[in-house]
Amino acid sequence: MIEKHQASFDNGGAIREMFSCSDSRIIKSLKVCDATGESFCRGRVSVDELEKTSLQSQFDHALLRGEVGYARRANKRSVAIADVFCGAGGLSHGIREAVLAAGMMPDFVFAADNSAVALDVYRRNFDPACWSSRNVWTSVTTNYSYRNGEARFLGEPIILDESMLPAVGGVDILLGGPPCEGHSTSNNVSRRSDPRNMYYVAMPSLAVALGAKVVIVENVPGIRHDRRQILDEARALFRSRGYYVAEAVIDATTLGLPQTRKRHILLASINGAPDLLGVVEAVGRPQRDLRWVIGDLLRRAARDPMDVPAELSDTNRARIDYLFDHDLFDLPNNWRPDCHKDGHTYPSIYGRLRWDKPAGTITTGFNTPGRGRYIHPEVRRTITPHEAARIQGFPDTFEFRMVSGQPLSRTKASNMIGGAVPPQIGYAAGVAALVALSGR
Repeated sequence: MIEKHQASFDNGGAIREMFSCSDSRIIKSLKVCDATGESFCRGRVSVDELEKTSLQSQFDHALLRGEVGYARRANKRSVAIADVFCGAGGLSHGIREAVLAAGMMPDFVFAADNSAVALDVYRRNFDPACWSSRNVWTSVTTNYSYRNGEARFLGEPIILDESMLPAVGGVDILLGGPPCEGHSTSNNVSRRSDPRNMYYVAMPSLAVALGAKVVIVENVPGIRHDRRQILDEARALFRSRGYYVAEAVIDATTLGLPQTRKRHILLASINGAPDLLGVVEAVGRPQRDLRWVIGDLLRRAARDPMDVPAELSDTNRARIDYLFDHDLFDLPNNWRPDCHKDGHTYPSIYGRLRWDKPAGTITTGFNTPGRGRYIHPEVRRTITPHEAARIQGFPDTFEFRMVSGQPLSRTKASNMIGGAVPPQIGYAAGVAALVALSGR
């Protein structure tokens, strides 16, 4: 039995993704311009399984379980990647998957984050050649003028962080997810005027100083409404140095991740930028539900801290019991604390997830029912860190551990998981970056 799914990108047929089944093994073939790679599910599937769901769906779930391998090819081209504001590496993981799936080798040349813990987790999973916990804003000179929509650098951007110097002139793809608290809809104090928004404009400076061929900058959609017009300034700075710029707001549900999370992606390239939304459509997936992503974890034994649910207060246990005892998914007002009673605008708080729908946005507060809709659909508890990581799109092989192997505390793991970029968004952006690198 063979089934194929083919997606094409109208820029000269730059992208083609196909799924097939041979000898009960599902194979994915990805062509990006002149590069082609094959990846495969390590396990074999039965005829019954093949009849239940599509090859695409089964392959993607195997990827989440960490059960996908990549065909070996001689003389694989390497793609040099640098990631600043890297966090745990959700964006990098998606880029790595795109590069491997296209038959190339990812080479992580540099990583930076001012959180030593996040950087340690990143190093465990990506083993970058160089790294730094120095503040990115002080790692490069960023002097420029911006007037009437035009920008120019006042002096050539220069790398000031010595640990970053080995990467100069050798970066194919520069990634960055500058702090987004200033743009977040959950920030009602300094939204759209937060000084941290200035970190965004460090990205064109770094791109020029490193000589990066392609740059991917991710942020929340609110970046478009920053009062200082920081996105306009960054876009103009990129263009002033010959970069073509494309941008889009990407909805994770269109990439098969059952979570209502959207991110703004800016892609700048010296070779011309592809139609970013066209690429997203080419690697798109049908909408999936929560059961698809975490249903297989329901009876998983809690042998690892990632599979242990949070301890709950007696009050929150009573709230969860009320939901289950009355077969409800939203908590009535009389069971809420006073600040969440009549007139509140967050009905998902203290809510129970549904198997047949996507989850809401996973945040750092997923251990607490009072921070969002984080109660498991079938078990009287909040979701575990493992389940939250799956909903965020991280495969089981991704290790939320220090370089030494030491597990993270629940608080630190929650911050890493909730603050991450879903790798599926990184994958789509990565495929677009590979198109840009090819010059198509």
